[in-house]
Amino acid sequence: MKLEHRFVVPVPVEQAWVAFNDLERVVPCFPGATLTSCDDVAFAGSCKVKLGPVALQYTGTGTFVERDPANHSAVLEAKGKDRRGNGTATARVTAQLTPTGDAATEVTVDTDLVITGRPAQFGRGLIQEVSDKLLDQFVDYLTVQLATPIEPASPAESASPAEPVSPAAPTPPTPPRPPTPSPGPAPSSEASLNLASTLLPAVAKRVAPYLIGAAVALLLRRLLRR
Repeated sequence: MKLEHRFVVPVPVEQAWVAFNDLERVVPCFPGATLTSCDDVAFAGSCKVKLGPVALQYTGTGTFVERDPANHSAVLEAKGKDRRGNGTATARVTAQLTPTGDAATEVTVDTDLVITGRPAQFGRGLIQEVSDKLLDQFVDYLTVQLATPIEPASPAESASPAEPVSPAAPTPPTPPRPPTPSPGPAPSSEASLNLASTLLPAVAKRVAPYLIGAAVALLLRRLLRR
């Protein structure tokens, strides 16, 4: 299955090229994507996507197969597997960055996608629709990211470790306030029941001998009458 996408980012091509090669900066712009590790060539991560009624979470790895800084083009391959066992996905992505004026770059992305398992049942139409929506969100987030300048390190972060930092003066503790007495709980029917259950065993213990004696006397009386 082949997917084609084209979009424009409002930065010069050199700036766009540097940004697209900075995976730690670009990957969070893609909805549901998380980067777990990366180096100059390979990367690993996960991606959550909902395809119709099926929620997928692919985990996998990717590699830059080709990278041409002069022509601002790159080819990468990625493969992943759904954590719930709904299938696998393999993609070969070719990206081409072309300047359109001094302050904009057109990005063309061609993807050869192979999917297996349950998602393959939905066909190309639904997959194209979902990928288009995800890419639109990606472009919006990426545009904001590219428009935000990277802040330099603060003086505190760039200060030499040998420079002592004077601690702030401790703030004297505030004396605790005496607790405000709260009114006792109002009597309830539950309290009455608990009181009765406590007194009844003691009363029964004292009256039990008299009750037993009366029962024995009645029994003897009936036997004598016979």
